[in-house]
Amino acid sequence: MTVDGATPGLVAATASLDYEDPIVQAFVDRTLAGRRGTPRENAVLLYYAVRDELLYDVYDADLSRDGLRASSILSRGRGFCLHKSIVYAAACRAVGIPSRLVFADVRNHLASGKLLELVGGSLFFHGLTSVWLDGRWMKATPVFNKLLCRLYRMAPLEFDGMTDSLYQPYDAENRRYMEFVKHHGEFDDFPYEMVIQNMHQSHPKLFSTEYRTTSGSLVAEAAFTGIPPVSPQIP
Repeated sequence: MTVDGATPGLVAATASLDYEDPIVQAFVDRTLAGRRGTPRENAVLLYYAVRDELLYDVYDADLSRDGLRASSILSRGRGFCLHKSIVYAAACRAVGIPSRLVFADVRNHLASGKLLELVGGSLFFHGLTSVWLDGRWMKATPVFNKLLCRLYRMAPLEFDGMTDSLYQPYDAENRRYMEFVKHHGEFDDFPYEMVIQNMHQSHPKLFSTEYRTTSGSLVAEAAFTGIPPVSPQIP
């Protein structure tokens, strides 16, 4: 048995993709305004809600099992690529769109000196999402919100439900921004042990405790990237 070509398990709730929780249900209902459109329409609306309503920040992030549940992430209102990809995958499944979690190593050329030191260079462990729409898998990355993109002079990453929303190879001023280096695979559920082990091995200085990243602010650090500061107000 399949769901439009995808296995039924890819629409199931899990401990991390806990879309049956009232917090996740409320987020989905608010985003879709109580109406359900086509899968593509729903996927696009949910993408922008996750991208822009949840603040992207690698600092003070909760990487405990509970902190990596969609409901907990929505309650906190912030996180980085792992957190935001979990929320998007859960929200898509809540409306019957099969989803998977995707992990890769990417080279990020635009970051503050502090973050590069904590990460151990420009190679970052990165998470995104894959969604099943119109009979095929598409990559979706609802990670970098409009505020952060404005501060770091990047064009926000868009998604139309018809083509991959994968990464920005260049920023808004045509400077090299991101490139994929190693693909770790696509997963039906969040592979907690694998991800946490990889994070600790790849970025040990980023952690203040076993399951919490150090304090800081990407917004505040935008002034130290060599990028001219801009107002954080979004028109």
